[in-house]
Amino acid sequence: MQVAIQTAQAPAALGPYSQAIQSGDWIFTSGQIPLDPDTGQIVAGGIAEQTARVLDSLRAVLQAAGSDLGRVVKTTVYLKNMQDFAAMNAVYATYFGVDGAPAPARSTVEVARLPKDVLVEIEAIAR
Repeated sequence: MQVAIQTAQAPAALGPYSQAIQSGDWIFTSGQIPLDPDTGQIVAGGIAEQTARVLDSLRAVLQAAGSDLGRVVKTTVYLKNMQDFAAMNAVYATYFGVDGAPAPARSTVEVARLPKDVLVEIEAIAR
């Protein structure tokens, strides 16, 4: 059975999709972009601020499903510019792999364009 996950603590979907789907023990999040969930606007700042907002949104979606970032097994990071990798990675490291927990497996790719021309989008698979 599949259950749609929805929370006001993360931006609403921009189209016909769910913030996440829970299927059995697994949670599959949609990609999160750096939108303020209260205003729907892109957060101010550069890649560091956008990455933090995205990860805060992912945390909120996972918590709505009864999970958390510590239970993420795989992420995919989409960057507008691979030159932002080090700055994104520095913020990412403050959310994953802390307190001795293993960091999830990850793929990071540069893409030609992201929704609303943001700098980063991240999706996750968790238990």
